[in-house]
Amino acid sequence: KWLPLACMHAPTRYRAIQAPVARTMIRALFVALLLAPAAAITAPKSKVKAVKAVDVPKGGAVLDSYQKALDDKPIFTKACTSGIGFAVSDVLTQLFIEKMDFDLKRLVKMASFGFLLHGTTGHFFYNFLDGKLKGTDPLTVAAKVAIDQTCWAPVFMVMFFSYMMVFEGTPDLIEAKIRQDVFTAVKGSWMTWIPAHTINFAFVPSDMRLLYINTIQIFFNMFMSVIGNTEAVAAE
Repeated sequence: KWLPLACMHAPTRYRAIQAPVARTMIRALFVALLLAPAAAITAPKSKVKAVKAVDVPKGGAVLDSYQKALDDKPIFTKACTSGIGFAVSDVLTQLFIEKMDFDLKRLVKMASFGFLLHGTTGHFFYNFLDGKLKGTDPLTVAAKVAIDQTCWAPVFMVMFFSYMMVFEGTPDLIEAKIRQDVFTAVKGSWMTWIPAHTINFAFVPSDMRLLYINTIQIFFNMFMSVIGNTEAVAAE
């Protein structure tokens, strides 16, 4: 349901998303919601340093390598994870949703936001949240989801739209873009991330949160890619 929200303020060509494609993506999102936690939940926690290469891997070679990267360079690793996630989302959006001539500048814009801001700010925010609200009981999980979606989500959307406008060289349109699209973006966030973060805060280890989030984010970012790249209309 969040795909149509992305098109409420989009140009006519962005509204041509056919129903079968939308239904397929929604099904894919639900599959991701169910399956994405598996890898993060079963990964070894970062409190214990990753085993050496000569030792027998415990969580699979890929997860062990990722865990070691998290242990050694947590911020850089999460930034790279977010950068790749945003890049994949925008490529999928351009090729299969909008079916437009490929825009390399737009891809760089989305990927750089993921690398520079999403991964880094997410690292500090979720570490702070986990430090203040410990445990996985239902009340704690509900409190984390509420804080994430009422406090962090609006801040994140403002940060996202501001970056989009600055990257395009139109910082004067930041306010217009926020007024135009922020509420639609936050509503889309609520539809996606309230159930996703309920799973996240209940089952996923803290150091693996951004890996889990970026798995879901690949689908959510198709929505963000469309709405983030619509033109801002300056107030008269």
